[in-house]
Amino acid sequence: MNFETMMGISAGGMSAQRFRLNVIASNLANQNTTRTPEGGPYMRRDVVFQATLAKLTDRSTGTQVSSGEDTPMSVKVVKVITDPKPPVMKYQPGHPDANQDGYVAYPNVNTFEEMVNMLSATRSYEANATIMKNAKEMADKTIDLLK
Repeated sequence: MNFETMMGISAGGMSAQRFRLNVIASNLANQNTTRTPEGGPYMRRDVVFQATLAKLTDRSTGTQVSSGEDTPMSVKVVKVITDPKPPVMKYQPGHPDANQDGYVAYPNVNTFEEMVNMLSATRSYEANATIMKNAKEMADKTIDLLK
């Protein structure tokens, strides 16, 4: 695996985790939103990732070569899905969004779950950043050896 491939794989992972962190931040920011333009409370969102194959190029011929059958080499965000869990109903008869029984539909966002997801995304981002740093150091040492 060459230097460019390692950096591309890590960059893809960092980009995907950054996107995931933005979705988590949106969930936390909207955990008390009872009215959206679509109607009803905000619905929690989650990111779906997909493994991708590396696009390797043979430097001598300039042609694209396969990285191996079923060998995932990076990750990309496929889509953002809405959590199907029902909203949390709280009894607040004076609230402007209360139904005829006095219940308000609040988003299905669990702060603890979002914090765990945030920690997971942060650790994954940091791991990819460490890989990039180590790959750069290896390349620098190789250049020093060739001097």
